[in-house]
Amino acid sequence: MAILVNDNKIFTLNTKNTTYQMYVNEDGILFHSYYGAKMEYSDLSYASHKNGWMASFSANPKGKRYSHNHTSEELSCFGVGDFRLSALALVNHDGTIGAEPVYHSHKVVKGKYQIKGLPAFYGDEGETLVITLKDKAYDVYFHMYYGVLEEYDLITRAMVVENKTDSEIKLNKALSMSLDLVSGSYDMIHFHGAHMRERQLERTRITHLTSTVSSVRGASSHMQNPFVIVCDKGANEEYGSAYGIGLVYSGNFVISAEKDQHETTRIVAGINPECFEYTVFPNDTFETPEVALVYSNEGFGKLSNNYHKAIRNNLCRGKYKYTRRPVLINNWEATYFDFNADKLVSMANDASALGVELFVMDDGWFGHRDDDHTSLGDWFVNEKKLQGSLENLVKRINSLGMQFGIWFEPECISEDSELFRAHPDYRFAIPNRDPQESRQQYVLDMSRKEVRDNIYDQMVKVLESANITYLKWDFNRHITDLYSVALPKERQGEIYHRYMLGVYELLERITQKFPDILFESCSGGGGRFDMGMLYYMPQVWTSDDSDAIDRLKIQYGTSFAYPVRTMGAHVSVCPNHGNARVTPLKTRGNVAYFGTYGLELDITKMTSEEKQEIKRQIAEFKEYYDLIQFGDYYRLLSPFTPEESRYCAWETVKADGSEALVCTVAYESKCTVPPELLKVKGLIPNKMYRINDSEEKYLGSALMNIGFWLDYDHVSYPSRLYHITLA
Repeated sequence: MAILVNDNKIFTLNTKNTTYQMYVNEDGILFHSYYGAKMEYSDLSYASHKNGWMASFSANPKGKRYSHNHTSEELSCFGVGDFRLSALALVNHDGTIGAEPVYHSHKVVKGKYQIKGLPAFYGDEGETLVITLKDKAYDVYFHMYYGVLEEYDLITRAMVVENKTDSEIKLNKALSMSLDLVSGSYDMIHFHGAHMRERQLERTRITHLTSTVSSVRGASSHMQNPFVIVCDKGANEEYGSAYGIGLVYSGNFVISAEKDQHETTRIVAGINPECFEYTVFPNDTFETPEVALVYSNEGFGKLSNNYHKAIRNNLCRGKYKYTRRPVLINNWEATYFDFNADKLVSMANDASALGVELFVMDDGWFGHRDDDHTSLGDWFVNEKKLQGSLENLVKRINSLGMQFGIWFEPECISEDSELFRAHPDYRFAIPNRDPQESRQQYVLDMSRKEVRDNIYDQMVKVLESANITYLKWDFNRHITDLYSVALPKERQGEIYHRYMLGVYELLERITQKFPDILFESCSGGGGRFDMGMLYYMPQVWTSDDSDAIDRLKIQYGTSFAYPVRTMGAHVSVCPNHGNARVTPLKTRGNVAYFGTYGLELDITKMTSEEKQEIKRQIAEFKEYYDLIQFGDYYRLLSPFTPEESRYCAWETVKADGSEALVCTVAYESKCTVPPELLKVKGLIPNKMYRINDSEEKYLGSALMNIGFWLDYDHVSYPSRLYHITLA
């Protein structure tokens, strides 16, 4: 049993390697006891806190006193004496602020819970604990959901607020989680960035100041990612305690941590309360997004691999959850808006000869769009540009033995569009203000069903008109001018979240309507790379920066939470369109292997030698596909620590340790550099191995504790693959 409940209302959640425990005290408050390495069952409540004099007390009927500001409560509430970070801020129907939740009931359910209208991990093999708390003064209930997927050391949390009063209540804050770590000093690792510079690793100490990772852009954003690691000061890839905290949500979020006056570290996570106020009507509920927690006392490597497996197996869905995905070529960096059907077919013809399996037509095929000033929202084919119907173009591509894919940006609208002229109120715009145009486009109010229905109907018509097997879903700007004509003035604080619920509803409809289409998420590249989107689309365009050397940091940072299989990665042209860097084609290929691998260039302009290299890469990628996509992933040398090595290196290992593939890339070029030994991980210690089919044999324990000598080519930014197999 993953979930144990004893007669004293001690709740213990066990995974393969971790334990999470709570208990209900004599006043009915749900206290947090422990979260960490697995241990034999015991009452751990003694470790939750040690009482002392406090400035704010509450009294129970027996005359004992305690302070909300000192205790570790599973649901921390604002306004009742807890002055630290809180998870809930509630305004009751009479204007009073606060809630004091106490135990009401609990139940254990077989299988992992799901959340109405929101993405979440799933699994019949999981278990769910629901603890219902009730406010002392009002008929407001708080259903605390805990999901357990034992194999991955994954514990999830979510909350449902239920209003059983006869009047509305307002939520000013409704986070998904509050977690107290009573002792210890911790660092926070987060992944900041910008457009074309996503998920850059940064590590800071959690102090008595509040550390916050957040977004108010209407999307999880390029600037921050809704995933952090809270860890011991000395924790690294192999050693130390580390807590992963990831939100299964794609909109405005917050993850905050602070050390309080009693040296307890509190972490909260959920929907960003900035510009958030949600009305819960009588007999209605509000559901928070899910938080996915993984604890590891074996460092970041173990933590990451648990997330990777859980995301691959119990978050991603559909046909392409395990199916090999086709090698694609996208025309965007090859043509931008300047193309016609003949140009696309010419590219497809050359690509097909090299083993490319899918041709993707990017932005510019619809309305009268020849630049980014027009036609978003007009999802009908520009037959003049395509020299005929979409069906005819797709048949021409299919006749070359290739599949066909297409680009959409369903959430945005151009002012120069038929949709805008017919429905100007569909966009977000504040009355009496000029709306802020970004990238010559505006955001549609996806909180409204009629808007979603309009876009859905247009998309279905296109997707049913031809043999389309791939769809890239883009979102190239973030939300400003937040105002919805569909809600009264006193409920405008609901729009950000209702927008995200609307996007999820549209995604659910379209992905279920077309289960054989491979969907890829994109938001100006990696501006919405999060667990929420992966529930609907199993891969994400990792960044608009396709330069292989910049991608070392981007993909390395992304790997802390997200598996290789979810990362869109392409070989692009040199000099690179973003930074003008020239990188060997071999290096570009090796980096793209550890993603979905595809091409983002005009293949008709490549030399015969370059084409043969691409043909070799495609064959090699397919050869190593299962090992790369489903193996255990290890980060070996970090691009964020150049003082340690001039190489970046990572490895993927078959689960039984019988085979591994290592990639190294030199991101610095220096004269008279000493040779380097590289230690690998995940092998069988007492077995003998060969590297790249050489005659020399190595003991597994030697490769893991001593390493092997790295080779390099005498070029800028050289890269090598090392295939390690049993001798």
